[in-house]
Amino acid sequence: MTQMPTISVTELVTAFKEIIETALPQVCVEAEISNCKRSAAGHYYLTLKDDNSEIGAVIWKATAARLKFQPKDGLRVLATGALQVYVARGTCQFIINRLQPQGIGELELALRQLKQKLEAEGLFAPERKRPLPRMPRRIALVTSPTSAAVRDMIQVITRRWPAANLIILPVPVQGDGAAPRIARAIASVKNVPDVDVVITGRGGGSLEDLWAFNEEVVARAIADCSIPVVSAVGHEVDVSIADLVADRRALTPSEAGELVVPSANDMRTDLRQSAARIHQIMAGRIERLKQQLDAIASRNVFQRPMSLIDERRQRCDDVAGRADRAIRLQIERIRQRLAATTASLDALSPLSVLARGYSLTTFVDGTLVNSVSKVEDGAHIQVRVSDGVISATVKGTD
Repeated sequence: MTQMPTISVTELVTAFKEIIETALPQVCVEAEISNCKRSAAGHYYLTLKDDNSEIGAVIWKATAARLKFQPKDGLRVLATGALQVYVARGTCQFIINRLQPQGIGELELALRQLKQKLEAEGLFAPERKRPLPRMPRRIALVTSPTSAAVRDMIQVITRRWPAANLIILPVPVQGDGAAPRIARAIASVKNVPDVDVVITGRGGGSLEDLWAFNEEVVARAIADCSIPVVSAVGHEVDVSIADLVADRRALTPSEAGELVVPSANDMRTDLRQSAARIHQIMAGRIERLKQQLDAIASRNVFQRPMSLIDERRQRCDDVAGRADRAIRLQIERIRQRLAATTASLDALSPLSVLARGYSLTTFVDGTLVNSVSKVEDGAHIQVRVSDGVISATVKGTD
């Protein structure tokens, strides 16, 4: 019996790798994605499966960066790539270098996914939309400086509002690298003095041509811009992510020019009409005031002003007469009360009693003599009569 050669595991797996990777060329596999995960390094690890089998697959970071959409579980795809054996584990995996969704275009799927993501974050919400300024001082145009769209915007804006101050921030509007440059230009607008509104956009084209305005980086830049943004991408039927995030969507670049500035001719017409209405209102007001003034001037007090003075003078005389009579009557009443009080006091006065022949006897110290027992012989007393005092010495009592 011939002895079989002995080899290491590494040699076995390496031989397996050589056979597999050389025997099977690059193929396109129709499958469904499951167990899709993205690593911190940016690689995608997933499983491709059908009804009967499955195989692990990898999308390296460089390939993933070129994808317009996000691989997700349940998505049916056409995966182009080749088998590769991972020697360290002895496993076989499918290395994907191109991935296309089935039943829907790659760009359309990417557009739907980004719409769902940004809508869930509230970037499309009407309440975050800001009003455009009525008469902007300066307008920033973020677009291609050589495009027909920028010429249309300039023509419309300067025709409607000749005083408009325009500044163009030149950017490519399609192709690789266009979206980041558009985003940077929008972000730089805040550094330009006196800009009140921003217009970004381009003319019509295919979905591929307009794709820069469907990139997430542009949507974020518009949402983060501190100045109101008008999006004017393509034609009326083209609705981009930029249109949904912007504060105002214009159906065309020309309409964007109409949205951001008023019409000078319309404003002149409005001013003339307003002036005419103001003149009419003021004329009516003046006429009503004149009628009120005529009515006031026709009153008797203005026709015969002295009659009012004479009436007031007579009224003052009447009041003065009534006051004089009232004062005299009051004085007479007081005099009568005073006389009555005086009479009462006179009747009660001790002098009145003395006048009727009575007298009042006191000792020299003023003590009243009201009993004979209090008087001794030789005592000095005073006898008060109505017209004076009699001094006497007591010689005896009875």
